[in-house]
Amino acid sequence: MSEITLGIIGGGQLGSMLAISAKKLNIQTVIYCDDPDAPAQNFCNKFISGSYNDKEKIIEFVNLVNFVTYEFENIPFETLSEINKLKPVLPKPSVNRLIQHRLAEKDFVNKLNIRTTRYASVESVSEIEALEDLLPGILKTTTLGYDGKGQYPVNSIEELSSLSIDFSKGYILEKLVKLKKEISIIITRFNDQKYEIYEPIENKHEDQILKFSKIPADIDKKIYDQSKDWAMSIAEELKYIGTLCVEFFIDRNDNLYVNEIAPRVHNSGHLTINAYNVSQFENHVRAVCGLEQIPLKKLSNATMINLIGDQISHYRKFAKFKENEFFFDYLKKEIKEKRKMGHITTLV
Repeated sequence: MSEITLGIIGGGQLGSMLAISAKKLNIQTVIYCDDPDAPAQNFCNKFISGSYNDKEKIIEFVNLVNFVTYEFENIPFETLSEINKLKPVLPKPSVNRLIQHRLAEKDFVNKLNIRTTRYASVESVSEIEALEDLLPGILKTTTLGYDGKGQYPVNSIEELSSLSIDFSKGYILEKLVKLKKEISIIITRFNDQKYEIYEPIENKHEDQILKFSKIPADIDKKIYDQSKDWAMSIAEELKYIGTLCVEFFIDRNDNLYVNEIAPRVHNSGHLTINAYNVSQFENHVRAVCGLEQIPLKKLSNATMINLIGDQISHYRKFAKFKENEFFFDYLKKEIKEKRKMGHITTLV
């Protein structure tokens, strides 16, 4: 029986699935979340609700665990840094700080000679007007954006007058790629040059939220190899410990671009729970807690569909599933538009 207790910051579905994987490995989990109704409390050994700046509650949390990880990026760097003085935080707080900031993240990737779309920092409408060659583009907040939040399509200079934007937040303008498809690479780094890497996953979004993922991705060998190589280079340069996702664009000329890095387990990797011998969640727990690395083995091709908003209601009440279908209800109490409520993986 393991005597390890893993602390997880964040109580959404990713925290839930990390806790489930930890339990499989006989690891206790304590989840800390600012949402008292966080669904992950249904799957952990102990749940603590408090602000991410509540020093007393954070100390209570830290005293119960051996290692700390997190299920989402937007945790104050100062909080992670203070925790790291007491217990190991993995991935390192410095990694999270870098990736929290879209401009710093893009600069980091480009310094590795890895392609991203063209981009520029902008602080006013007049600066965008001087960057007309980056249009059509997407204006994004440099921090605190996910699932399409804080993003504004800009097709032309004329459209700027209709946008109501608070430029005190800091923005990055990214030129739109003539998109053919999107893929992601999930990689777990255990230590120097020690990885488990999943095959590329093909993804489709609706309203800037992931809707569908599948393996194998319909891509050629060049893209297959290049995406894996770039993900390994990024993980190695970061000296990353745990599971990481790199999201990619492929344009109509089959050029590959890094879109974003997620320093955590990722929605597109949910299908690894059923399609591989070791899921992205179990690999993350293994890496963070210093457990044995098990060689990956793919068990099946698979598709995954996110259930968004009220789509969950039908499956909660009426659905019957085949032997190759796996339904996961995130047990969120409130159904909201554009909220991820569950998913279905189908082995094919």
